[in-house]
Amino acid sequence: MPTPAHDRDPHGTTDTVQAGMSLDEATAAVVFIHGRGATAASILRLIEPLAPEGMALIAPQAHRRTWYPQSFLAPLQANEPGLSSGLRRIGAIFDTLRAHDIPAERVVLGGFSQGACLSTEYAARHPARYGAIVGLSGGLIGTGEKPDHESPHDKMFNYTGDMEGTPVFLGCSDRDPHIPKARVDATAHVLADLNGAVDKRIYESMGHIVNNDEREAVQQLLQAVVA
Repeated sequence: MPTPAHDRDPHGTTDTVQAGMSLDEATAAVVFIHGRGATAASILRLIEPLAPEGMALIAPQAHRRTWYPQSFLAPLQANEPGLSSGLRRIGAIFDTLRAHDIPAERVVLGGFSQGACLSTEYAARHPARYGAIVGLSGGLIGTGEKPDHESPHDKMFNYTGDMEGTPVFLGCSDRDPHIPKARVDATAHVLADLNGAVDKRIYESMGHIVNNDEREAVQQLLQAVVA
């Protein structure tokens, strides 16, 4: 019996929530990805007050509110097919934006928690000049180890390409219960090696939330894309 399509590509046909300007009228866009157990509508409530006029706001919905089943620190295969499906979903959104004459350099891609992990992973696997990349309490996905344990980076961290100076904002607590600071540090290092202009901010004892300083930083990045 064939495997059902939603089992092979669980996020391929879920809803996409949109706010702000229509794609036909927008000059720029923000694509923001929600975290585990959350919704597209909830992440738009975070980003909408920060977005200037002229932007399309886009948030895809994960199947059963989860982009991948295990920790983002688990082996990659343990998070399939959700991980690859989520990355394809982001790629499909960029295809749609290009079809509406909104190129990647006028798109801010980001997210919170699982959404931050998925967004930074997409950017590292598809380095280009984006409007900005935002990772709020998240980091690159995978075990972070070679099989011989000689390096903190597994082969999935050996990305190649050029982000052409894309602004990258990474914000996280120094003791986030889900996101080790070491992974945020590694993510900043990898994206800087890909020629991203990384702004990493570690907040003392913040927990797994988004603070006002992060909101202000994201707002500035969104404004810069439509300037």
